[in-house]
Amino acid sequence: MIGDLSHVLSGLQNPPLNVWMCVCVCVCVCVCELGYLLHSSTVTKVTSPFFPSTVFICSFMVAAPIFGYLGDRFNRKVILSCGIFFWSTVTLLSSFIGKEYYWLFVLSRGLVGIGESSYSAISPTIIGDLYTSNSRTMMLSVFYLAIPLGYGLGYILGSGAKDAAEDWHWALRVSPFLGVTVGALILLFVPDPKRGSADDMEGRISHSHSWLSDMKALTKNRSYVFSSLAAAAVSFATGAFGMLIPIYLFRAQVVQKEVEACTKKVCSSRDSLIFGAITCVTGLLGVVIGAGATRFFRRRTERADPLVCAISMMGSAIFICLVFVVAKNSIHGAYVCIFIGETLLFVNWALTADILMFVVIPTRRATAVAFQSFTSHLLGDAGSPYLIGTISDALQEKFASSELWKFLSLGYALMLCPFIIVVGGMFFLATALYFLDDREKAEK
Repeated sequence: MIGDLSHVLSGLQNPPLNVWMCVCVCVCVCVCELGYLLHSSTVTKVTSPFFPSTVFICSFMVAAPIFGYLGDRFNRKVILSCGIFFWSTVTLLSSFIGKEYYWLFVLSRGLVGIGESSYSAISPTIIGDLYTSNSRTMMLSVFYLAIPLGYGLGYILGSGAKDAAEDWHWALRVSPFLGVTVGALILLFVPDPKRGSADDMEGRISHSHSWLSDMKALTKNRSYVFSSLAAAAVSFATGAFGMLIPIYLFRAQVVQKEVEACTKKVCSSRDSLIFGAITCVTGLLGVVIGAGATRFFRRRTERADPLVCAISMMGSAIFICLVFVVAKNSIHGAYVCIFIGETLLFVNWALTADILMFVVIPTRRATAVAFQSFTSHLLGDAGSPYLIGTISDALQEKFASSELWKFLSLGYALMLCPFIIVVGGMFFLATALYFLDDREKAEK
């Protein structure tokens, strides 16, 4: 990874531009990392995260298309920095909300979602206007490495601040100061490159598209539509896993008589922490493997991006199925299958964004990124934990007193995830069919 990155940077011909591009990517990485740091440090410190998380996701979905529209038409670094200042301020203020005003804390999560949607729609498009081809794939991979790093740092900094102050509110008072710093760096050092400058398309693209014409063009872009549906499949699985796999593994240990069934309101978070650590590591590995595999296979086929995504999704489904086979007898075996399955699932994180950059014109990319985020949350993690939880509850309704049936019913419900992942892999295969045609249309 480091060797590839050095090769990319050394290949840039303009040294001053090289410096600015490096600074821009580094700051964008900090933005992404900070966003997930804020999210994880907040969610992990709330006793009942389901409702605040739902409000966060819903507000994120609603706000993303708005920032996508703005990001295609106005100064992106100003929008980006304002969003960071906003969500940092809201996070800090929310740390002073008492238990009697829980509804206000939930509202603050919604406001954080609005601020966070600003960077998700805009940051990738800035990188897309600085790099092309393998260089862009590598830099988008560096950018998306910040997601697992942010989650990991959120757990570490949030837990450290909480333990040091013996008050979980302090978990929310550390990261906002980092946010203000990053916002200032954006205003001072990050350029707002002309849309299409990296692709040499500045004189060949129109800047006067209406929002409706943008949406009409995107719905006709088959590669964009299929890759967005595939991204929704990934979001469905990761959303359900994040909420329910720790519960499933705990129930597996109860069945194996390794732990006692939890009858308290707040149960042990050991499995959640282990699963969180695995997710951080597999996220890093997945993004690195995805970048390297795509770089390698591009020498053999121009459809490398969607094909690598499709193959990794199919492989992921196999190992995630094995989780539910081995969990009853071996927790360690289940963790191994989770590790491999998640690594393969996260291979497509950066590649999905790279596919979008290839098939969507520069003046429409922020809108495209925003609506891809909207659909992936709407069809994915906004409802998957509740759908699978409802199926599990329905299955165990008649046998609620049986710990074995509680474990099995949740496992049967979670088997929906590998099925959805396979469907996502098929969407990536469909993307591969139309990828070259849509890329050619975007280039023209």
